Amino acid sequence: MEEEYQRRRRLPRHLRPAPEPEPPFAFSIRDAEEADLPDIREIYNYYVANSVVTFDEDAMTLREWRSKFARLRALGLPVLVAESPSGQILGYALVSPWKDKRAYRFTVENSIYLRAASTGKGLGRALLGALIDRSREAGLKEILAVVSDQGAEGSLALHEAFGFTEAGRMGRVGFKFDRWLGTVLLQKSLKKER
Repeated sequence: MEEEYQRRRRLPRHLRPAPEPEPPFAFSIRDAEEADLPDIREIYNYYVANSVVTFDEDAMTLREWRSKFARLRALGLPVLVAESPSGQILGYALVSPWKDKRAYRFTVENSIYLRAASTGKGLGRALLGALIDRSREAGLKEILAVVSDQGAEGSLALHEAFGFTEAGRMGRVGFKFDRWLGTVLLQKSLKKER
């Protein structure tokens, strides 16, 4: 009976006070530091365990991330993080060598991963834009993206919005979560834009 009374006593929607607005989504992009690696690992391992956007099936250890970070830093390749005003790492972006043969030294593959709560807010766009700029500054000439052909529609659309074009497809090259997956290869030239 009390519940019914309280329901009836509720003010009509137009007379209720407005809810507190959600604070704006804010972040800054900076070079990653070794202290960021536990957050980077956590973000990446979420996708390893829960999606097909990476074909890794085993979580990466902090030791593996330290080794990868040291190698990318030694090569002068950009590794960026997006950080909230409170200091939380919201996502990261990096490029790594496409192949180890010397002739490929000006071609890289990008990776961008966001915390699940940070998707759909323009963060991926900001990170990819910054990564392209930093890759160009590093003297790189071609940037590639290898995207799963299933479950990564947002990534495909993001890359295409930045001028990446499809360079090829490979079907059934990965097997994860009991299903076969293919990849879409996208490419962008990093020549100076006027």
